[in-house]
Amino acid sequence: MPDESCLTNGYLDTIIDWIPGLEAFRLKDLPGYVRTIDPNEVDYKFNIESIKATRKVSTIIIHTFEELESTVIKALKPMFPHIYTIGPLQLLLNHIQNQQESKSYSLWKEDAECLNWLQSKEPNSVVYVNFGSLIVMSSQKLLEFGWGLANSNYYFLWIIRPNLVVGESLVFPPELKEMIDKKGFIASWCPQEEVLNHPSVGGFLTHCGWGSTIESLSAGVPMLCWPYIWDQPTNCRQICKEWKVGMEIGDNVKRDEVEKLIQELMGGDKGKQMRSKAIEWKKKIEIATAPNGSSSLNVEKLVNHIHMLKLA
Repeated sequence: MPDESCLTNGYLDTIIDWIPGLEAFRLKDLPGYVRTIDPNEVDYKFNIESIKATRKVSTIIIHTFEELESTVIKALKPMFPHIYTIGPLQLLLNHIQNQQESKSYSLWKEDAECLNWLQSKEPNSVVYVNFGSLIVMSSQKLLEFGWGLANSNYYFLWIIRPNLVVGESLVFPPELKEMIDKKGFIASWCPQEEVLNHPSVGGFLTHCGWGSTIESLSAGVPMLCWPYIWDQPTNCRQICKEWKVGMEIGDNVKRDEVEKLIQELMGGDKGKQMRSKAIEWKKKIEIATAPNGSSSLNVEKLVNHIHMLKLA
């Protein structure tokens, strides 16, 4: 971008209409590195080099499924004839025969006790809150989220990593701690796929990382979005505008807005519409990952393609 003033003067609302497969995107909806004012920034340089490298490859493998991003895939195919959409991977793994037990692929130690807590709650009565494994925030923002969750009067399962708050210790005010003890369950990490698929979970407050996004779609759970960096603003835009399964929280987190949006997500008319749409996407994902679905067939095509490359 031209200079730092563009971050606050409305320039980020500029419509970008020249990217194949993407319509009516704002500049703020594009990945964070695009919005840099420093061409020497590490993220910017890394991504530019990665994009240049794709011009030399013969095959692109994407963790998505065709029905979810059909216009983008269609736009990419003339540039990359060999594109394979093979997601969601976890659901494909679930179809492997003779799978003896469910496996976790998380690098974090998971607290399974939260599943027992969820078991005691009514269907669609709990908000699941997780900002991923890398996001950090100030204690002030976290407390705004905390007050919003507590004041919403819904149960919530909140993942707070030891390093989630940057530069200071997290201390809940006594009144907020009392409200959390009544309505909430706090864990340092959890088996997310199991949590999202639990009947008691009715909404997901998320940072919109791609893994969390596609897991939420796979579970049929609508989202409340707070994107932060990297691809998260783009994922948020698609969640809210294209797939219609989410609402966005403003950058400047305020407890009243969090409370209002949670109440709409869990019990409002828009929340019901988003939940219905999320269930539709869940069914489409189940079809795509079934033995003759698009993702399953693409895995077979990919294996055959690799085999042919070895023989060439």
